[in-house]
Amino acid sequence: MTRLLDGLRRTVGDDVAALLGFLLAVVVVFGIAAPKFLSAANFDSIAFQLPEFGLLTLAMLIPIISGGINLAIIYTANMAGLTLAWVLNSHGGPDAGVTAFVVGSVLAIGVGALAGAVMGAVIAYTGAHPILVSLAMMIFLRGLGEFLTRGGDISGFPDFMAPIGHGTLLGIPVPLVIFAVAAVAWHFLLSRTRHGVAASMIGSNIRATEYSGIPVKRTLTLIYTLSGAMCALAGILMLARFNSVRVGHGEALLLVTVLACFLGGVDPFGGFGRVAPVAVALVVLQALSSGLNLIGANQHLSTAVWGLFLIAVMILRWTFRRLQKNPKGRT
Repeated sequence: MTRLLDGLRRTVGDDVAALLGFLLAVVVVFGIAAPKFLSAANFDSIAFQLPEFGLLTLAMLIPIISGGINLAIIYTANMAGLTLAWVLNSHGGPDAGVTAFVVGSVLAIGVGALAGAVMGAVIAYTGAHPILVSLAMMIFLRGLGEFLTRGGDISGFPDFMAPIGHGTLLGIPVPLVIFAVAAVAWHFLLSRTRHGVAASMIGSNIRATEYSGIPVKRTLTLIYTLSGAMCALAGILMLARFNSVRVGHGEALLLVTVLACFLGGVDPFGGFGRVAPVAVALVVLQALSSGLNLIGANQHLSTAVWGLFLIAVMILRWTFRRLQKNPKGRT
């Protein structure tokens, strides 16, 4: 057993191995507390619910690695969904064709990328703090969305969109396939491209990165542009899953995406982060959410648990770093 664990740690890394161990503990605990947790129906539900949460977390990941944050991810996603909905409704709503969907999706991704680019440019060229800039964008997008929709939902879309949100491909949920492709692309971007390396360098020391000759302003703008584009992909998926879109959908996921990043070992001050442990952290959090629902936990209690969990993660990481610096307990 020890050899198996050591082999797992060498293969996937200590962070992923620790998360897999925690995931096993969650499965065992809720499997005992709620027998339905281990059912195929529950795992199927998790597989369909996780992707939108996962795409939004990927959108949050790169800004955090660069030492920033994107608080506008939810409203960027919903504005992108509203863009697609507007195009579809302009071409017949339920009778709209594939061409309208493709054009609408391209425009939706463009809207998301534009929102991200504006944030990135303001952060890069004015030196404003990412929290303030993304908060301002969040407020703007929310207000604009409420104005355009009068606070209501937009629904009634073509039937051919249903498989995107509810279909399977070789037995695998289509939303999960979309998330897996996006995660692999993000992994390649962060670990195999100059842009990914530059994002980590900016998060570690932005001044030193400037002196090294890397175009920091252009890189920061691109970081938030990519974040906005990923938000748009999440918005398209949410529209397909729920056959409706509204400006406030998924508001509760904002802080949970931050929690997923930190649980996945991303440095909250920037400079380090990997996609693989974040993906495992997403599964852990989704399994935890599903387990709480099955044992009848109140939705507000579940939200409180997320907050406590985030505090616990911060304390555990601080303790682990102290132990690494002082393994023998010397003062």
